[in-house]
Amino acid sequence: MIKRRWDMFMESVSMSVSNITGNKMRTFLTTLGIIIGVAAIIALMTVVQGATDTMNEQFDAMGLGTLRVSITGTALKQGLNDAELQEILDCEHVAGISPSLSAKMTAKRGGAWSDAISVNGNGSEYFLHNPDLLGGGRIINPIDVEQGLQVCMIDGNAAETLFFGENPIGQTFYLSGLEYTVVGLIDKEEDASLFAQILLGGVSDGTVYVPYTAAKKLMHTSTVSTLEVYVTDPDLTDLAIEEMEIVLDGIFNYKDDTYQIINMESMTEAMNLMTSMMTSLLVGIASIALVVGGIGIMNMMLVTVTERTTEIGLRKALGAEPGQIQIQFLIEAIILSLLGGVIGVVVGLTVSFLICLNTDITFSLNTFAIALGVSFSAAVGIIFGWAPARKASRLNPIDALRSM
Repeated sequence: MIKRRWDMFMESVSMSVSNITGNKMRTFLTTLGIIIGVAAIIALMTVVQGATDTMNEQFDAMGLGTLRVSITGTALKQGLNDAELQEILDCEHVAGISPSLSAKMTAKRGGAWSDAISVNGNGSEYFLHNPDLLGGGRIINPIDVEQGLQVCMIDGNAAETLFFGENPIGQTFYLSGLEYTVVGLIDKEEDASLFAQILLGGVSDGTVYVPYTAAKKLMHTSTVSTLEVYVTDPDLTDLAIEEMEIVLDGIFNYKDDTYQIINMESMTEAMNLMTSMMTSLLVGIASIALVVGGIGIMNMMLVTVTERTTEIGLRKALGAEPGQIQIQFLIEAIILSLLGGVIGVVVGLTVSFLICLNTDITFSLNTFAIALGVSFSAAVGIIFGWAPARKASRLNPIDALRSM
């Protein structure tokens, strides 16, 4: 009995495959909606996950126990001076600080020049806590910062712009009219990081890192509005925040909305939540294509039932049960949907790989996205194939044979 049922099932599969391959163009057009829907889901989920992983790597590289302080200030006081920075550094649970400034400036060396060089002013602590940045030469040290020396580290893009074909270490160039000496190179894997591009407001002709004391001269300011704070123990981050809030509240006379302290760990959690919500929204939008594809399958199957009325009548006259007829048409709808799903997975992975390859986003195989896409396509086949299969199984054999 079991063998007989299995043979009947395999016969239904064989007939379904034969009917599908018999009209290749109609099969392709029918599955196109499924292909587009599944490919969109796979590509969107993979790219968003890759972007999230890339940003998380950047946040992790900055280390736990790192806080970012952003000063909005008041109409009379816009930033922090050196004495106020020292007050923050004197907090019990603060191990070090790195004030930072950034701006786009003009750089020139001989006949090579650019008016889109990103200049970052940082404290020496920044480079001590980000050792992977160094790709050659040396980092900016405490003496450089203390004396405001006109030295710098440059990334690969800046080196190519100003020192094409040369070793830039030890050489000089002019930054907004002031002569700077290159003492170090930024590692190639770090200089095009996605996080850095977000912070700098887009891609530039390169990035130059200088002591923040020198950057203040370049930018004609005596205060800083952004700094990174390194706590003594990541487990005591909350205590460090409380201490800094007391200092900053005193500096700005307890006025609201004058500063913001960002915990990198909390920022990572918020980023993950945001990308998760965005992924769900995008998948929901892409699923519309799957619904449209399902309607296409239903339409094609209804047409197929009408075309094969005589065949159904003959099979019923020869003893085929309604359940067998229903299973055959349901299998045909599922195969069509799964075929579109598999092709959609391949297309989606290919598209997402090409996007990641051209945007420096980490590509990783998202098995959940693949499972979701295939499951959706199978569900669409079952849901939208049920009505045509039901209609075929309920045909009266006598009425069907009259159409011969």
